[in-house]
Amino acid sequence: MTKTPLDFDLPDSAITETLGAALAHAFAAPSTGAVLYLRGELGSGKTTCARSLLHALGVTAIVRSPTYTLVDTYSVGALNCVHVDLYRLRSSAEVEELGLRDLTGPGYLMLIEWPEKGGDAVPHADVELQLQYAGESRAASLSAVSAVGDTWLGKLALDTSLVPYVSNLT
Repeated sequence: MTKTPLDFDLPDSAITETLGAALAHAFAAPSTGAVLYLRGELGSGKTTCARSLLHALGVTAIVRSPTYTLVDTYSVGALNCVHVDLYRLRSSAEVEELGLRDLTGPGYLMLIEWPEKGGDAVPHADVELQLQYAGESRAASLSAVSAVGDTWLGKLALDTSLVPYVSNLT
């Protein structure tokens, strides 16, 4: 499914927040649900992007990194948002105990930080977001890995608020 990734220059955290909000506005799959992987080094902006996305969807609660709680859930109308951080886990068996597969499907949006820590126990992604350091700033690359992801990123590519930061949009 993967089309050409969308690449972004993120000169500051405000632009990372803009990206998160744009992802929320482009999200059009509550009836099917979706899973977003957030990858990147410590401090690269995974939680900042997730927080902005959740707030833009209508979450009014304080959104913190679920590093210690592992899984935080938020309800926005009929949508259940699940924010997962697997950084501290050491095996797919530990991830399996979280019951993440029960928190996917219609009516669910799952955001998973550090999905590589979960092996086969992690639900498959629809979109993968890779954040990385780029000198004094950061960069992001978004890739669709399913039909739901293609639709999501197709809508995101139309968001004019991101045009100044997209480095490969034609």
